[in-house]
Amino acid sequence: MLMEFTSFTVQQWQRVIFKMGFPRKRQAWVVISSLAVFFCVTLVFNNQVRKVLNSSMLLDNMDLSEGYGLRKLLEDQEAKIERLRSEGMEQGLPQCIIIGVRKCGTRALLEFLDLHPQIRIADMEMHFFNNDENYEKGYDWYRKNMPFSFPSDITIEKTPRYFISESAAERIRKFNSSAKLIVIFRNPTTRVISDYTQVYQNKLERNKSIDRFEDLVISERTGRVNTGYKAVRISMYYYHMTKWLHFFERDQIHVVNGDNLIDNPLEEIRKVETFLGLPNLVTESNVYFNETRGFFCMQSDDKQQHCLGAKKGRKHPAIDPIIVKKMNKFYRPYNKKLFQMIGQKFDWD
Repeated sequence: MLMEFTSFTVQQWQRVIFKMGFPRKRQAWVVISSLAVFFCVTLVFNNQVRKVLNSSMLLDNMDLSEGYGLRKLLEDQEAKIERLRSEGMEQGLPQCIIIGVRKCGTRALLEFLDLHPQIRIADMEMHFFNNDENYEKGYDWYRKNMPFSFPSDITIEKTPRYFISESAAERIRKFNSSAKLIVIFRNPTTRVISDYTQVYQNKLERNKSIDRFEDLVISERTGRVNTGYKAVRISMYYYHMTKWLHFFERDQIHVVNGDNLIDNPLEEIRKVETFLGLPNLVTESNVYFNETRGFFCMQSDDKQQHCLGAKKGRKHPAIDPIIVKKMNKFYRPYNKKLFQMIGQKFDWD
């Protein structure tokens, strides 16, 4: 019934209204009201179709405009799934998870890794292990949101909020005790500024006010760095990492230098390939510096170029050097503990 309704053209619907015998004076009102219902139902229904298809990572710019039959769409989808399965591909649970950290380059890393022919990525952040509602849906729901892959492929899922979650580490351990995890760290002060910049821009677009950076990161009462500000706490990597190393061995967690990922992405990608036991198949030809965007972008083997969205790589606002110095000093002892814990050291001073 709904499929037949949504496959009507506007002209067909107008003829139906006319044949229903309404008085002429009311026909215009009835037509307008009915069309409004028609478009609302079509919009909602098509959105639901998109969600279903996106969950299988198989929506390749299919036309969901007026007149496109849902039946044909689903038939095409089913045929595509059968074709993939006939080729030996299935939706499998991820063997590797990028657990964080927010605003450290997790999306960039995932996009670069997608260039590798043996890596399949989940396009969406699943929030499976940190969200109770999603977690209760079970592993089968999680699996159905993964991309199709060959048995020899490695599937990677990314949700940066896992890193600071109180439940994610234990749940992932229960899910797969031999899972491989990737975490990206960058200069903690720079990360806070980047975090603030994103929130600032989002609120600016919605005409909402936001406090100045200095007012958020420095306590007015004490004059010290404000640990009540969530962005400040996220950059206290040592505390969060302690929790992950309680549930996983150190060699199960690969640490990416987020600052180097910006300047020399290929070097960091090759380290991840080695960590995953994969050959180094992402090469210099897959990475190029985009002068317009001001950062490195991707190029597939068939010369298709791709950069991160316009909202990535935002220019940071100018911050008072005194504030930056105070923040660097605040993070220094936490950084020292982190370096000792992970056996790596970064130049963050």
